Amino acid sequence: MALLTQTQQDYYDGDNFGGYQFVSLDDIITNFTIAYVGENKIIPKIKRTDIAFHAQRAIQELSFDTFKSIKSQEFDVPPTLVFPLPHDYVNYTKICWTDSSGIEHPLYPIRHTSNPPSFKQDENGSYKLTAVGTLSDSTNIVTLDKEYKNILVGMQVDGTNFDNNNPFPNIPLGTVVGSVVHSGGVTTIGLVDYLQTGFPSTINANNIVDGTAIIPAFTGDETLTFRMFPEPFPSNGGNTAVNEDLVVEIGDAFVLSGVTYSENEDKITAASVSDAAQVSIGMYVSHTHATPGTKVIAVDGAVITVDSIMLKDSTSSNFGSTNQITFVAIPGDSKAWSNFKTHDTNTNSVVDEYDYNDDIYELNIGGRYGLEPTMAQVNGHYYIDELRGLIHFSSNISGNNVILKYISDGLGTDQEMIVHKFAEEAMYKSIAFAILSTSSYGQNLVPRFKKEKFAAIRTAKLRLSNLKLDELAQSFRGKSKIIKH
Repeated sequence: MALLTQTQQDYYDGDNFGGYQFVSLDDIITNFTIAYVGENKIIPKIKRTDIAFHAQRAIQELSFDTFKSIKSQEFDVPPTLVFPLPHDYVNYTKICWTDSSGIEHPLYPIRHTSNPPSFKQDENGSYKLTAVGTLSDSTNIVTLDKEYKNILVGMQVDGTNFDNNNPFPNIPLGTVVGSVVHSGGVTTIGLVDYLQTGFPSTINANNIVDGTAIIPAFTGDETLTFRMFPEPFPSNGGNTAVNEDLVVEIGDAFVLSGVTYSENEDKITAASVSDAAQVSIGMYVSHTHATPGTKVIAVDGAVITVDSIMLKDSTSSNFGSTNQITFVAIPGDSKAWSNFKTHDTNTNSVVDEYDYNDDIYELNIGGRYGLEPTMAQVNGHYYIDELRGLIHFSSNISGNNVILKYISDGLGTDQEMIVHKFAEEAMYKSIAFAILSTSSYGQNLVPRFKKEKFAAIRTAKLRLSNLKLDELAQSFRGKSKIIKH
């Protein structure tokens, strides 16, 4: 029976050009069942689902270094110099930018920088966020010595002259920031006792706005220490100790006044579209009526959508009257990434940077000895942040068209789960070896199929390498050696 089931006219009218060279995973499984499974065959009996599992594992392994890498993505580098990795990314083969002629200019990975998380430190280098506050024994309102936009509602507060004892050390009780107001270059906070009601799975805003005001024991100035709001309670009510996170260094923070919001709604309306334009997705929302950890998930004109509803103080009737909200980008960029993305690769303004140009273009005798090859070019650099799934580019790539050629595991969609006919035998041997090595009846065949598997993979690599004698000879003609053929 012929393998081609369509006419040539149907082929050229369609869009699956070149598809004849591939075999689908479903056909691979069917063919394997016919050839290897059954009475008096190598595998007497096995479920199709088991074959499918080992077939998918074989595709994953062969996709890395045997199959042709044909996946690519083109994009323009945004002003942020950051772009997310593709959803099915496993590893890259080449990253380059294209000029106006469509010529690819390879980018080189830079291994001497990164974007690590950074934490707030005081002048002594300790991981603390401290502020001097003016306390009063008649009110829970504390005026700090200056403006602190990185103090958020829900943060725990430690001080000597107010009660912060926790009778249950595994539960985040104690004094927290209940409100934050920025005005006249200073920050004013309200101290409240976090009202514990049972074992909620998340820190609820009502537990803060309904909390009891904490009145300090004296009047005067005191240094206060702030910590990030703790992790949620164990959902099972266990005694797992709460991790009081270090205070993360913030990025941009904006205080918007004149905002409006409604009870049990996830929408905040800014006073103007220009105000809302300062807010970006992922920012934290700091406000009495917002659960600590609330983040922005969308900005549409003047309407800001957050990932939790605004909650009301059950004892207050002035819901929505506190119309100032702080939006904070957490975590912020590290100093390493900030310096890297703002560096001008065409200048040498700082003595401790690499000499990008001087040692390359000027004839300094001996100046090129020990030169870092990846730095001796002007195409640009990048590094991949595997933890966050982002590619970071150098500043001279901003706005350029970049092509990312990468390897997938071959299991993204049904259309991607195909095998080149030159590697079809390697798939059969890989599946057979995997099944026999995990069975109880075929152990005597395992050494044989192990050898056959590696031989088939080696053959597939040679076939798919696509070396042509004429093309190889043409490349060598550029060298000094004369090749006759």
